[in-house]
Amino acid sequence: MNPSNDPSWLHGAGVVVTGAGNGIGRALAHRLARAGARVAVNDRDATACTAVADEIGGYALPGDAAAEDAVHELISQARQAIGSIDIYFANAGIETGAHDAEADWERSWNVNVMAHVRAMRELLPDWLERGQGRLVVTASAAGLLTMLGSGPYSVTKHAAVAHAEWVSATYGDRGITVQCLCPQGVRTRMLPTNEVGDVVFSQGVLEAEQVADEVIDALGDDRFYILPHPQVAQYFATRATEPDRWLKGMRRLQHKIDNAALSGAARPIAPKINETTGPRS
Repeated sequence: MNPSNDPSWLHGAGVVVTGAGNGIGRALAHRLARAGARVAVNDRDATACTAVADEIGGYALPGDAAAEDAVHELISQARQAIGSIDIYFANAGIETGAHDAEADWERSWNVNVMAHVRAMRELLPDWLERGQGRLVVTASAAGLLTMLGSGPYSVTKHAAVAHAEWVSATYGDRGITVQCLCPQGVRTRMLPTNEVGDVVFSQGVLEAEQVADEVIDALGDDRFYILPHPQVAQYFATRATEPDRWLKGMRRLQHKIDNAALSGAARPIAPKINETTGPRS
């Protein structure tokens, strides 16, 4: 591959997009297909997965993208469908809201972190042999900052960024490109619709298609952080250089969220959303 700001280099590239049945994943699959990529669409929602694949002329590979055996099977099937895998979009994710049960932490760890680790185990030998390969992780701005109202999501997205950094540092000089997509509010099923959404995402929410366009642009210059919301860079800088100031600001936001809940301004909490499985009760 020879990336440039002209997306024509994507023509003929073999691409896997997990969690592509809706939201950012669906938008990415459409945008990549328009650029001429051979796209394998993955989602645990088989109906949504097949629908997107049909829409773009891609290959439907419904199923889990997190468990070890499932990741092995997904990548094996993708290679059969599209040949070599040039880009792997680790997009599937889970957000359990304010739930703090052991099972919520375990699911979040599996989907938001270990899915990426397991994918790299499968992909890395071939990529190193070829001297090229690209991993694009949907890590969320929560992975750089935090996500009020969802401990498991915030912590595991931080871990997703850390893993991506490690892969880039370890294999970047051997042809492996790693990029982290870190948007704030995006109009998908994972956008909170309770008081957290009212306070934190009251403005600046992007459409999934806008994010996909930003990703295509970023593929051309190999930037590690893909920030559809540019202000995230400033927030991240403040967090690093003035952590006490940053935490004070986050506590102010939390206070607003608490007040919204107490005043009855909050709407009912939305169902748990998993980009790989759809709504959960």
